Amino acid sequence: MSSERPLNTEKISMSWGSDAIAELLQRLDLNYIALNPGASFRGLHDSIVNYLGNKNPQILLTLHEESAVAIAHGYAKITGKPMGVVVHSNVGLMHATMAIFNAWCDRVPVFILGATGPTDASQRRPWIDWIHTAQDQGSLVRDYTKWDDQPASVTAACESLLRAYQLSRTAPCGPVYICLDAALQDSKLDKPAAVPDPSRFKPAAPQEASQSVLHQAAELLLQARRPLILPGRVSRGQEHWNLRVRLAESLGAMVVTDMKVGAAFPTAHRLHGAGPGIFLSNKAIELIRNADVILSLDWVDLSGTLKQVWETGNVEAKVIHCSVDAYVHRGWSMDYQGLAPVDLLILAESDAIVPQLLAVIEASGKSGGKVAEIARQESQAISKNAPGSISHYDIAAALKMTMGKRKTCLIRLPLGWPEDACDFQDPLDYLGSDGGGGVGAGPGMAVGAALALRGSDRLPIAILGDGDYLMGVTALWTAARYRIPLLIILADNRSYGNCVRHQERVAKLRGRPTENKWIGQRIDSPPVDLVAMAKAQGLDGEGPIDNFDDLLKAFSRGTEAVGKNRCYLIDVAVETS
Repeated sequence: MSSERPLNTEKISMSWGSDAIAELLQRLDLNYIALNPGASFRGLHDSIVNYLGNKNPQILLTLHEESAVAIAHGYAKITGKPMGVVVHSNVGLMHATMAIFNAWCDRVPVFILGATGPTDASQRRPWIDWIHTAQDQGSLVRDYTKWDDQPASVTAACESLLRAYQLSRTAPCGPVYICLDAALQDSKLDKPAAVPDPSRFKPAAPQEASQSVLHQAAELLLQARRPLILPGRVSRGQEHWNLRVRLAESLGAMVVTDMKVGAAFPTAHRLHGAGPGIFLSNKAIELIRNADVILSLDWVDLSGTLKQVWETGNVEAKVIHCSVDAYVHRGWSMDYQGLAPVDLLILAESDAIVPQLLAVIEASGKSGGKVAEIARQESQAISKNAPGSISHYDIAAALKMTMGKRKTCLIRLPLGWPEDACDFQDPLDYLGSDGGGGVGAGPGMAVGAALALRGSDRLPIAILGDGDYLMGVTALWTAARYRIPLLIILADNRSYGNCVRHQERVAKLRGRPTENKWIGQRIDSPPVDLVAMAKAQGLDGEGPIDNFDDLLKAFSRGTEAVGKNRCYLIDVAVETS
């Protein structure tokens, strides 16, 4: 990986407040810190480069603060660990807010440092320091971060960083924000600061359930005739994946999964009853309606799911809900969703309770209800092979034919991706959505996830919509700059397709002409040269491609390029909304 290596730094010792902060960042084992440079943290920037030698953390230069946070978001989705981000004063934080909200809704850890000041007005430079100083900068993001602070000394800053890191990794995980006074960074130290040992400030072990609650849950599940499991926010760990499969098999329970979160259960398994989707399919609704006991493992929007199945609100199944998400529910954002009717609420982490439940069930010597198992087959992604009319099915089929048995990671999938084109066989096959629905997150998250996968046996692939791509395209420069291999496929319908469908629904509801649904939505006349934009960021690419045979050839070229540590983009002209 390309790295800017500083010169003549061998004899530099800890002399400034920012040196002590940088030292602690290194001890926290932050491998990378993404930033767009700013004068408010020039002291910290100097310390990372000249005191630490630009390693652990290594600076990743980005072209926008929103991209910096999105990259850290994608990195965390793979590793489960926070990556560092620095944003410049109030203006940089304002740029970053959308990406911070995405990370908050997605419950992933991101370690964000900011800067302000100097807080002491007598030390401010004329004009610029005044407009870049805020009375309470953290208030900009307080409603969608786990914790924020603005410490006033080096000692207090070290404690703030330790607390923030601990909280970001404690479930429910989330972004944290520490604002560093510019004057604090530039304070001269009389002697090297005592930097704490982070090993004594680790997050607590995952929260488990009590034995009495576990036995209640096990009894409900074992007595069920048609148990069903809804796995939601779960880890990317293979061991946890295997335990979920074992739990379903021990209960004979059907499983329904979701595309808002990452892969949680093998889609080809005989107990996987309905393909994943952003919203419930008719098949999934039928399966849930027929269940007599439902086990929710931190399922996103359990209330909305139950209302979609039982519209009257009279939920006929017994519901067990395992989640610690309530610990971060607040009043400003409604990301906590509706309040679900639950018969047994277990305040425990989903990955922690599965082995506990499994132990109780297997020790009982009993087996659960035997549901009518559904014979599952691998995804039926069949190409229509019609020139000028590429579909999501075509993209899925071409990928399957090109990749064969090669391991891939689908970092992102576009809205409308067909459930029967999903073939997820382990936890890194698919990473889920952006969490907050913020358009423009896709490119940055793709770069961060690809960074985390670098050196692995997986090919990172992000299938993005053109609207998402256009808002975040400059994030791809960072992938080119640091030689992060990544395959970007654009499902290019030349419009904001989801909004087109909304306008069509409104027109039908109001008895108005649907022919006008495209106005104010179409990205055409002139069309944007999406490949040229990628090449401007340093990527290789081709397209737009509008027939299946050319798609196969392009995917082969793209795969070969990524194998050589290049970042490659393929523009695919899909059906226009």
